[in-house]
Amino acid sequence: MRLTLIHPCIGRVPGQRYIRGWQMEPLPAALIAGLTPKEVEVRFYDDRMEPIPFDEPTDLVAMSVETYTAKRAYQIASEYRSRGVPVVMGGFHAALQTDEVARYAESVVVGEAEGLWPEVLDDYRHGTPKKIYRLADRPALKGATPDRRIFRGKDYLPVSLVEAGRGCHFVCEFCAVTTYFQRRQTRRPIDEVVAEIADLKAQGRKFFFFVDDNQTSNIKEVKEFFRALIPLKIRWVSQTSINGAHDPEFLDLLNKSGCQGVLIGFESLNRKNLVQMDKDFNTMGGGYEKSLAKLREAKIRLYPTFIFGYDEDTPDTFAETVEFAKRHNFYITAFNHLTPFPGTPLYERLEKEGRLLYEKWWMDERYGYNKVPFTPRKVTPEEVERGCVEARRSFYTWPSIVKRSVDPVNRDSWFMFRNFFLINGIHRAEVSLRNHYPLGDRTWPGQLLEAN
Repeated sequence: MRLTLIHPCIGRVPGQRYIRGWQMEPLPAALIAGLTPKEVEVRFYDDRMEPIPFDEPTDLVAMSVETYTAKRAYQIASEYRSRGVPVVMGGFHAALQTDEVARYAESVVVGEAEGLWPEVLDDYRHGTPKKIYRLADRPALKGATPDRRIFRGKDYLPVSLVEAGRGCHFVCEFCAVTTYFQRRQTRRPIDEVVAEIADLKAQGRKFFFFVDDNQTSNIKEVKEFFRALIPLKIRWVSQTSINGAHDPEFLDLLNKSGCQGVLIGFESLNRKNLVQMDKDFNTMGGGYEKSLAKLREAKIRLYPTFIFGYDEDTPDTFAETVEFAKRHNFYITAFNHLTPFPGTPLYERLEKEGRLLYEKWWMDERYGYNKVPFTPRKVTPEEVERGCVEARRSFYTWPSIVKRSVDPVNRDSWFMFRNFFLINGIHRAEVSLRNHYPLGDRTWPGQLLEAN
């Protein structure tokens, strides 16, 4: 059997190369390759950096689909369908919009692949595929080791993505992770993750990004994981919640295990916004200032993320947020608009309130990346879009970058200080580069073909 794995891009602008900042290793494709029996011939193509050889003989195509890549995935599926090749789709969007994805795929995998992929392959081998594959519960992650051989010869950013856990127990209104993973986190066996990292380190990999949705969602187990990392002497970054700032042992283990920085979703400085998004736990322990003081004392470099467009945001919110970020000398910061993903409580609320501007923004020809697909309460969609760009532009000015570079925490690690200007320079270059980036390939000459 011949299997072709495709990682779809978000879209394409005629005459432009795909944005380099988005070209990290696509871990879902490697995981599917790792779950595929050795007797199956596997090929992998990354739509972001190489042409897809649609005429190359294959028996089955598989893609992991996100909402932003859905339109492009349907274009790719149509190319294969016109050649008589069946297509299987899974991923977040397949779970959030199963009926839509089923229109463009012969089979849809709803949920995590560990409990379903072997069955999918076996059914296609015997000519008895099902339309929908769905698990009743979440699978164990034992043995879920990605096969990175499919990445050979491709020019990805020098960051090794590793998964130690999936899901998050928090119920933030805007977050698709909560919906997809049923408010639970599952973790891979520590010895398997450690073995994977040791193997990557032996290959010369030096920097790791743990893609776990939230390191503090299962803080007891993650501490054991950090202890196991200490002997490996690696450098890594990941994502966590601000509740970790109030656990001294957690902070100590972050440092000892080689953590170089964490992404934390601050989202908003407005308490009413945090309550509305079910994230008022961000104010625990005395609020942001006390949490940040503890993180600074522990010398944790921070990548906070903020979202604009919640109901209490006003035209003054953007400047206030940037001033806060500059005052705390964050290593880098993201300023993005609120995005209502299908299947989330936020999407359902905005739809009920009649505030969505598109029936399905991810499929609408009028929509482009960084457009605001709904009507905020106290600002216009255009003000939010413009405010995000101006916030980035202000934070990533050279005076701001230089000032933040000499912060004692940011320069505490020679490795992170050495890369500070490079990383901030990339963000500076991309302040508005992604604005109105198309979803789907606008140069594609075909028409979407639906599956029978």
